[in-house]
Amino acid sequence: MANEAKTSNIFRELLRNTGYYADEDIVVEEQKSDNVRINKLLKNASKRGNKNGFPDFIIWSKKYSEFLIVVEAKADENKHSSDTMDHYADYAVDGALLYASFLSKEFDVLAIGISGEKAECVRISHYIHLKQERTAHPFFDHKILSLEEYFDEIQRSNYKFNQDYTKLITYIKVLNETLHAKRIKESQRALLISGILIALKDRAFKDGYKKHERVDQLVKSLYTSIDGQLSTAEIPQKKIDVLTHAFAFIKTNPTLTDTKDGKKFLEDLIDEIDQEINGFMVTHKYVDTVSQFYIEFLRYANNDKGLGIVLTPPHITDLFVELAGVDKNSVVLDNCCGMGGFLISAMKRMLIDAKGDRDREENIKNNQLIGIEFQDDIYTLLISNMILHRDGRTNVYWGDCFQEMKDVRRRFKPTVGLLNPPYKTKISDTEEFEFILNNLSALEPGGICIAIIPISCVIEKSDTAVNLKKRVLEEHTLEAVLSMPEELFHNSKVNTVTCAVILTAHKPHPKGKKTWFAYCRDDGFVKLKNRGRVDANHTWETIKKKWVTAYRNREVINGFSLMREVTEREEWCAEAYFETDYSQFDMSAYNETVRNFILFSMKMAETQDESEEYDEK
Repeated sequence: MANEAKTSNIFRELLRNTGYYADEDIVVEEQKSDNVRINKLLKNASKRGNKNGFPDFIIWSKKYSEFLIVVEAKADENKHSSDTMDHYADYAVDGALLYASFLSKEFDVLAIGISGEKAECVRISHYIHLKQERTAHPFFDHKILSLEEYFDEIQRSNYKFNQDYTKLITYIKVLNETLHAKRIKESQRALLISGILIALKDRAFKDGYKKHERVDQLVKSLYTSIDGQLSTAEIPQKKIDVLTHAFAFIKTNPTLTDTKDGKKFLEDLIDEIDQEINGFMVTHKYVDTVSQFYIEFLRYANNDKGLGIVLTPPHITDLFVELAGVDKNSVVLDNCCGMGGFLISAMKRMLIDAKGDRDREENIKNNQLIGIEFQDDIYTLLISNMILHRDGRTNVYWGDCFQEMKDVRRRFKPTVGLLNPPYKTKISDTEEFEFILNNLSALEPGGICIAIIPISCVIEKSDTAVNLKKRVLEEHTLEAVLSMPEELFHNSKVNTVTCAVILTAHKPHPKGKKTWFAYCRDDGFVKLKNRGRVDANHTWETIKKKWVTAYRNREVINGFSLMREVTEREEWCAEAYFETDYSQFDMSAYNETVRNFILFSMKMAETQDESEEYDEK
């Protein structure tokens, strides 16, 4: 006869072996709880649906006050989990998930189902149900870990990142409205937030900003702390002068210096930023947070699109870094680096690969990350971004990449190029492929360059486009072109449809060599009201792995990828060579295609009008 007490004894022994009972800070409760919050949430959590319910084990700790573990045990291994996960009274996993659904209203909950009467063949399953999320997700393998290991792994998980990132974006939107109401200019908002984050790195400022009696003292302290952090970040004096000048508005802004309300407003702002943004950056290192300020603060001002600036989403910068094979030995160049998203993603991957080697980490930050940015306001935010990610010494040039490249190649010998060049908005603007060729010119022979550009660059038949593509093939190897998601830049309110071009530097494209083309239109992200385009279903990691594996193996997958030899006069995109599968045709797809064609035609007509106007001048 099945004996559930045996299963519970096995679990107790697993906890004992992992140190749960030896840690005075950890509370292991069975069948009941002395925690008032837990009892309140489980008031109607009976597995039969008619009274209070308690799991077999509840584990919590004062150290991790917002995290719980709930465990359900069943003696019969066949009662481990049901196909529908809703037989709460009969199956271990089902019951654990029921309790987790109630507790997740206020906690991050790890639900564990355990079944079996023999230690050598016991079954264990883990599911994570994050606070205020609708669903739980399988996580971890079948081994019981320490409470600290569980907590740390969940904090680093893609599930937790997506939740925290969504919360961050929501806060930034609210912050934008607050700063708008206070009449702080859109162009100064990201600088103000960046400046506060930099000042908070100064321990004296962080501990004492609430102790000032007058607003002018607080403002002076804020600016002085920013200046001090810049001065100690091993930045050349010429750059420091540019940066301190950019932050000078803090000393004179009427809202910040208002003697009536300024002190409370500024104190509350600093306090919120420390909790909401600093907290996120401590938990999730090397995420390009500053770019999100910029996107949100300028999206209604239309300044970013007008300048041709399209900031690359973080999941795409991470993708490119992986496709390029960046490791601890790479020297990465972004000659159009904007806020530094590619450099931050590259740094994250390089530091992980360094595996704690302090000398290698210092060399990565000092010598293996190179950026060039032309616009002074963007440059200021870029430097701020790198300082916030504990790298104030990255070799970031302020200037014209077409002027700086010889020095970059001589000094650093880059092996990887990553870029999202300015997109043409006027006929007189520099062609996107010119920036790619500029990046390639600095790379070592055999180096990899990946650029994201408008798909029009690879399908246009104009003499300019054909000649640029010809130059690319004569000097470098076209390894792959990935058609990117159509609404990739939805959060920036930019409609540009793009592709990613992957090239090997200084090795002319061999005659007869085929290029890999992929239709990477679906990255799993969805548009949600007030949240933008997000990985709501947590599918991106799986999709990214598929794309990277397919690229590395040059896999030919029906409807997704193919190999084809192309010349400069042909279209460089997968769509041009797929055979149409009419069995998948429906009216919604037809309507969407017609709509996109009309939008494209209108855009091309505007470009033609600009061209004619320019010629007349």
